[in-house]
Amino acid sequence: MGYYKEMMQLWNDHQVIHVAKSDSRLANNDLPLDIQRLRCRALYHALHFSPPIESLGKKLVDRLRMRSGKYIALHLRYEKDMLAFTGCTSGLTDAESEELRIMRENTKHWKVKDINSTEQRIGGFCPLTPKEVGIFLQAIGYPPSTLIYVASGEIYGGDARLSELMSFFPNLVFKEKLATKEELNAFAKHASQSAALDYIVSLESDVFVPSYSGNMARAVEGHRRFLGHRKTITPDRKGLVRLFDELESGQLRETSSFSDLVQQMHKNRQGAPRKRKGPSPGIKGKARFRTEESFYENPYPECICSSKVV
Repeated sequence: MGYYKEMMQLWNDHQVIHVAKSDSRLANNDLPLDIQRLRCRALYHALHFSPPIESLGKKLVDRLRMRSGKYIALHLRYEKDMLAFTGCTSGLTDAESEELRIMRENTKHWKVKDINSTEQRIGGFCPLTPKEVGIFLQAIGYPPSTLIYVASGEIYGGDARLSELMSFFPNLVFKEKLATKEELNAFAKHASQSAALDYIVSLESDVFVPSYSGNMARAVEGHRRFLGHRKTITPDRKGLVRLFDELESGQLRETSSFSDLVQQMHKNRQGAPRKRKGPSPGIKGKARFRTEESFYENPYPECICSSKVV
């Protein structure tokens, strides 16, 4: 109880308490309904980005709407640190792979150093490459003229690697192209504030597609569910890797056959209402909580009224 008394005193003194890394330590399930609903009131009603961030974020959305009316927000996780952390090197040169290995080795707080890239990819633990994203979106049925807002940091490999996506969808837009330098200057030295702009644009998009299931992708997906199950297509990376390899080897010869398989695979991965997934069967102790679907990824059913559950 002494801990809570100390927190109460901090609250009385400052009116704000930042509890580091608390989000991953809170239970997802088996909590009282009023507590779960309180979490959603805090997340989706009480908390707001600062006025400058919200203002520019809304301007970016309006400018996208003026260009095409509708747009896809693609959360493209293909930054250097992401690839180094996950150990994913598919499609990279030997020099690039070595650069990532050295970065992982020298980053002390990353515990896992020796990673088999092939096993990571086959297991579905790697972010889709820009080329794979292009193949995926084409197979889902989007035409080359589709307007795509790319929410990302600096893409590893630069324009050369991004061109692999642009060959499928040339109508790519970044916030740097939508906003003026003057508008972005205020956020240039703050990565989290820049990411907040991407969050707003992703939240308001007609379709949200994350290339990797990171923290921001999960948060956006959950927020979009709360706002009415807005369309979010979550790639089945493990299943797609198998299809990509079969396409590459010639086992899948017809584009139509590949597209049919991809569309069937993602029929139930587009944000429709469904109950949150519980822990994997047979796993006990603390490990079982790691296999649960996060409350922030899917706040259904506690916070969302619906007559239909998938």
